[in-house]
Amino acid sequence: MDTEGWLADTRTSYDTVATSYADQVRDLLDQTPYERAALTLFADLVRTTGGGPVADLGCGPGRITAYLRGLGVDAFGMDLSPAMIEAARRDHPGLRFEVGSMTDLDLADASMAGLVAWYSLIHVPDDEIGSVFAHFRRVLRPGGPLLLGFHVGDESRLKTQGYGGHPMKVYVHRRRPGQVAAWLNDAGFTVEAQMTLSSAESTLGGILFARRRPAVR
Repeated sequence: MDTEGWLADTRTSYDTVATSYADQVRDLLDQTPYERAALTLFADLVRTTGGGPVADLGCGPGRITAYLRGLGVDAFGMDLSPAMIEAARRDHPGLRFEVGSMTDLDLADASMAGLVAWYSLIHVPDDEIGSVFAHFRRVLRPGGPLLLGFHVGDESRLKTQGYGGHPMKVYVHRRRPGQVAAWLNDAGFTVEAQMTLSSAESTLGGILFARRRPAVR
C-alpha cells in the first residue's frame, strides 16, 4: 500500500472512533503497573540527560502525554487524527497537542530531549519503519532516550471495526522485539533494554528503551 493510502485509512479510522477510544483507554494506566514503571523510568532518563521537550508521537487522546507531564516531563502530544487531538485537548486542557505524522515530523533537528511511541507504530507498514525511525533519529538529540510500546507477534491483520463497534480500516502489525531492535540499530539507535509482558494494554506487548547514537565523525 502506498503511504498516502494507509495514512488516510488510519486517519479516517481514528477520527471515527476517537470518542469511544478515549473513553475506553482513559484509565488504562491504572491497570498496568509495569507500563507505569516503564514511563517513570523514561522520565528519569530524560531528566538525567538534561531535560527538555519530549514528543509523544501517536498520542491519541493524550493519556501518556498527561502521565509524563505528571512526572515532571515537558511532554507534548502529536497525532495523525484531528479528532484524537480534539479529544486530547478536551481531556487535558492546558497541555500541548498538535496534528502531525511520524512519517514526516515537523520538528527541528536534534530538538527533542526524548521521544515516546506508545503502541502507535502498530499501523505503520514494515517498509515504512526505516523512514519513521530516521525521522525519530533526526529530531532526537544525541543521547536522548526513545521509548517504544508495541504488540508482539509475527502476523498482520486487517481491523475492520473496534472501540464501540465503529468501522475501521487499519492493519495491525505485531512484531518481534528482535526485529524492532534491528531496525533501530540500522537507524542509528542503541537499544538498552527490552521486555515483554501481558496486561490490559496488550495480550503480549513489548517495551523497548533505546538512545540516539552520536553521529560518527
